[in-house]
Amino acid sequence: MEARVETVEQRDDRQQQTEIIRRPRVRRNVTVAIAQDICADRYPPGSQLPRENDLCEIYGVSRTVIRESLKILESKGLLRGKPRVGTVVCDKDDWNILDADVLEWIGPYIKDFDLLGCILEARRTIEPVAAELAAVRATTQQIADLESAWRQMRDSSEDPERFTEADVLFHTVLLAASHNQVFRRLSSAIHAALHYALHASNVAVESREDAVTIHGELVEALRMRDGEKARHVANRMLDLAVHDLAAAERVIGRNKTR
Repeated sequence: MEARVETVEQRDDRQQQTEIIRRPRVRRNVTVAIAQDICADRYPPGSQLPRENDLCEIYGVSRTVIRESLKILESKGLLRGKPRVGTVVCDKDDWNILDADVLEWIGPYIKDFDLLGCILEARRTIEPVAAELAAVRATTQQIADLESAWRQMRDSSEDPERFTEADVLFHTVLLAASHNQVFRRLSSAIHAALHYALHASNVAVESREDAVTIHGELVEALRMRDGEKARHVANRMLDLAVHDLAAAERVIGRNKTR
């Protein structure tokens, strides 16, 4: 059989296609590496990042990849470019900590931001009222959707990942069922942070049976159109979240010291 000879043009095309496939992964890896170095205070707030050429050498990539990574980090509030100064690390108060990527980058340092506590405070402000409103305003379909999410929680109580997905869905539907447009917008804004907080708690606790029970009681209160009970159950749910949050923070603390 005649051997197939690859032309120069074909080789160049193949290399170009390979570069197109690889490049996003390279860029993401470098973005994560720089972000994690920022979170670990290798580049503390107010400090200036090394020059582009130095970053290329540190992370082993081209200037194009470095520039694209810096743009991503700037869009998420971690960096700010200053004329005639360079790229400066922003104060942590300016970081978009509700962004899913930023939450991932913060990782074991999240306790320093008290983000889990802040999310719980926001839920205490919103969810009991949303539950009371939902008892009056929720459609039959929304109550059915809440029950479906609760059943998914019940059936996946031994699987933290699936349980968390159902848990997030439950709270998303609850806020929508309040028919308060501000609550619905807030749900979208804190979705990633809520997912992170619930996942941290669900992984840390030994049993999720208490959570299943309380969520089921809330569904029943909504079905009975009992606003007072719905608010009461929502507050009990958040009391349980305080306990679960403490367990999550202990786990995060141990991971940070490893």
